[in-house]
Amino acid sequence: MNTTEAKSSAIATKSALSDLSETGVKEISADLRKLLADVFALYVKTKNFHWHMTGPNFRDYHRLLDDHGEQIFAMSDVVAERIRKLGDVALRSIGDIARHQRVPDNDASSLTPEVMLTDLLANNKELIKYLRATHDVCDQYNDVATASLIENWIDESENRAWFLYEIINRA
Repeated sequence: MNTTEAKSSAIATKSALSDLSETGVKEISADLRKLLADVFALYVKTKNFHWHMTGPNFRDYHRLLDDHGEQIFAMSDVVAERIRKLGDVALRSIGDIARHQRVPDNDASSLTPEVMLTDLLANNKELIKYLRATHDVCDQYNDVATASLIENWIDESENRAWFLYEIINRA
């Protein structure tokens, strides 16, 4: 980190609009940055599969993934703005996303719909795990505002996982 970045980071954290401790802001923001990167990675993967879906259920899967993509993308702005409300910095670039993401990309070509949906199910379940872990950090510092947002994102992610699971495991 260069001197300008260090000063910028320190100023952002010290000017927090919250009564949370500086340590709390740093830990929560660090987890939120990882979540933000994961949300972007899952969004791009969801849209990738939406664009490349094929097969007899194309219309239904294409629309489902479009809905999922919209929901996931909507999270991104709220996560980033929450980081800023805490007084820290959000992600700044594609490279920044790549450095923080834990949800893996999938650049494979010619995937079957079942493989695509199975991959998205696993990633949504991963995201739920990360959301719960970040919620625990919020609880540790009594950040009820971020925890409340995360509870809604867990519910949305569980809903996406449920839909994907039911499609993959149909009778």
